[in-house]
Amino acid sequence: MPKAIVNGIELHYHATGQGVPIVFIHPPLLSASTFNYQRAELSQYFKVITFDIRGHGHSMPSSKPITYDLIAEDLKQLLDFLEVEQAYLCGYSAGATVALHAMLHYPQRYLGGILLSGMSEVSDWRTKLMLGGASSAFKLGLGRLLAMGISWGNKDSADTYKQLLRTATQGYPPNMREYFVCSLSYNCTRELPRIKLPILLVYGQQARSFYRYAEMLHHGLPKSSLYFMRGVGHQLPTKAGTRVNELMRQWLKQQIEARAEEGERAKDKQELAQTLEQLAAYEDAWKDQEMIHRSEQI
Repeated sequence: MPKAIVNGIELHYHATGQGVPIVFIHPPLLSASTFNYQRAELSQYFKVITFDIRGHGHSMPSSKPITYDLIAEDLKQLLDFLEVEQAYLCGYSAGATVALHAMLHYPQRYLGGILLSGMSEVSDWRTKLMLGGASSAFKLGLGRLLAMGISWGNKDSADTYKQLLRTATQGYPPNMREYFVCSLSYNCTRELPRIKLPILLVYGQQARSFYRYAEMLHHGLPKSSLYFMRGVGHQLPTKAGTRVNELMRQWLKQQIEARAEEGERAKDKQELAQTLEQLAAYEDAWKDQEMIHRSEQI
């Protein structure tokens, strides 16, 4: 398992694939394994980077309290370590809030954001209760029970449940609790207009308590596209992995084409051309599969 010493701590990460980089940010208690489907599928076309936030999964515990400032700085230094000048960010749930914070504080390092079930604040009673209850569970020594519940809620199969639970129980409980606590109190809604980067917002249609956050972000972010996925709730990376990946691929292709038209540096043009070539090959293969599928139906 690759390790990087950044910002005074050892972080576990995976970097797979080539092309335009995408960095994935997980929510409290979970780990980079939340994005196994994204790493497996999207690394065919992009450079996919996943990492365990300090005190989570295989990363080392932190003596410093977990804050969004600290996670954003860790992320920036991880990109420095990997020699990645700019990347797209993809955050899930509270990880999407971290992505917003990172784009607010280090806008020059990011090309845009993909927010899955994202929020800029916590103002509905369900999410407040969940985050507050998670914090209390750690205080009462019920961390494993909480890990079982959250892993079960995010699983789409028995194998996924085992993977999520294994890494969730390897984290450092005080750090995981700190991540829940700062997620409960964080609010950047008024600062959203400062984020001039293109943003893709994706929500599950069944997660009705998150409609308010979809509206906040879509109206607050100057360059946002909003999508709702049918038949799924909050847990998009695992329970709607293939559909999420296809939407991300299409959206990223649009962004890459726009950057290519605007004129980037020679090094960037080469990288963009390579990614577009890979995406074009995928589309040709997909069309062939569609024709075969249709002929079989006939």
